[in-house]
Amino acid sequence: MKPKKNLKADVARNSSIYFAVGLAIMMAVAYSAINYKSYDKDAVDIGQLNLEEELEEEIPITEQIQTPPPPPPPPPAAPEEIEIVEDEEEIEETVIESTETDQEEEIVEIEEVEVEEVEEDIEVPFSVIENVPIFPGCESGTNDQKRQCMSDKVKKFVNKKFNTDLAGDLGLTGRQRIIVAFKIDKTGSIVGVRARAPHPRLAQEAERVVKSLPKMKPGKQRGKAVIVPYSLPILFQVQD
Repeated sequence: MKPKKNLKADVARNSSIYFAVGLAIMMAVAYSAINYKSYDKDAVDIGQLNLEEELEEEIPITEQIQTPPPPPPPPPAAPEEIEIVEDEEEIEETVIESTETDQEEEIVEIEEVEVEEVEEDIEVPFSVIENVPIFPGCESGTNDQKRQCMSDKVKKFVNKKFNTDLAGDLGLTGRQRIIVAFKIDKTGSIVGVRARAPHPRLAQEAERVVKSLPKMKPGKQRGKAVIVPYSLPILFQVQD
């Protein structure tokens, strides 16, 4: 009896190749199994398409229909009878006479109308007046000399007449300053005397003294008598 196995055939000769091929196939199958993904059919909702519903289209309003206004009411019917009222009152007509002259009318000549000039009360400051007021005793000299003479005479007059003891009686001490303002009018009289002092009694005394100044010759500007305002400071020291 002959053996069935081929003595030349060697199965172990290609075993490494078969092993490598089988291993590669197994690895491919395992990789595919690991990366395989499955989806739940209930999780996906694609919605339902209802073709029976109609789309409602909004039509814009392009024109507004205006209701015509109601017709006006008919006019009232005219009365059948018209009553005539007699006008018994008489109206006097106003006659406007013409102001035009007639050729036969005599023309009366009008004499010349005299216009009286009203003299204005012009005030010119003492420092710029052309002819200063003249204090009694200051008639000679130039205009500047008369101005200085008048200032000196007024100061001497006030220092002589002013009661300097009044400040001590009022309890005032130290240096006292009084400002007196007055005007020399167009007749040379002293008017508009106003004084400002630390005490009302001092102001009254200063006004009294200035009002007693003698009458002067008025100041003149361009040959006409004018009002000249004048300001006089009075300073004195109260002895303690």
